[in-house]
Amino acid sequence: MTSLSQDIKQKLSNLNVLEKIIAINVVVFLLGLFLKSVMGWLELPSSFSEFITKPWTIITYAFLHYDFLHLLFNMLWLYFLGRMFLNLFGPKMALNIYFLGAISGGVLFMLGYTLFPSLFGSYSRLLGASAAVRALLIFLCAHMPNQDIRFFTFNLKLWYVGAAIVVLDVIGLFGANSGGNLAHLGGALLGYVYAKQLLKGHDIGKGFERFMDSIVSIFKPSKKGPLKTVHKNKSKVGGYTKSDFKEFNNQKKIDVILDKISKSGYDSLTSEEKEFLFKAGK
Repeated sequence: MTSLSQDIKQKLSNLNVLEKIIAINVVVFLLGLFLKSVMGWLELPSSFSEFITKPWTIITYAFLHYDFLHLLFNMLWLYFLGRMFLNLFGPKMALNIYFLGAISGGVLFMLGYTLFPSLFGSYSRLLGASAAVRALLIFLCAHMPNQDIRFFTFNLKLWYVGAAIVVLDVIGLFGANSGGNLAHLGGALLGYVYAKQLLKGHDIGKGFERFMDSIVSIFKPSKKGPLKTVHKNKSKVGGYTKSDFKEFNNQKKIDVILDKISKSGYDSLTSEEKEFLFKAGK
């Protein structure tokens, strides 16, 4: 039993952050098969007055699926988007976009039911990771619109895929799942704004990232080691080591390559730039 738990821990530790989110979604889905009556506490209500009593639902709804196909398609999207995203950007940014996309989708969902009850209805509940996944998808489409992706036997520009998804969500506003499609558009809007601001040099997720880091730090035990003798490190220049300078230079090179992709597409990169980007993604 111990070896099994250790094996599971090792496999989980090898997953990237978005694959870990997939694992959490699967676990919650399996729990829901036996504890469906309890899972209602994770659903996001369309009423602001009810949401105030259950504020955690603005996040938890994005990990809740009752239908297997709903879970399957969301997780397949997340898996393939995650592989593309994490080759270019860091895991913290992936989490920022995922969670902010879920929040944006949830807020727009509640606003729609509050402001336009004749269109969306008087009351509903939201669940599923679609808004968060849309945020990642539209972020990539807006950040590198001319990137080619293989679709069966021909290539498509990435922005074509994003535009088609958004058009389907707009049409879906007048269907049976109008509230869900409204949340999708909220996630898509967040992804688009995030990408456009990042291209201008502004990471709008930094404030959320600092907030989450402060929350996590509360639950981390403080580690106080024994007193150590402090000595000067002669290998440092101005307080920085050679590895610090190397890391800074590598990041600047990555920024230049990403800017080139956003302007001219991935195919415009040289073989050396592609190799460097691939190694950096690892």
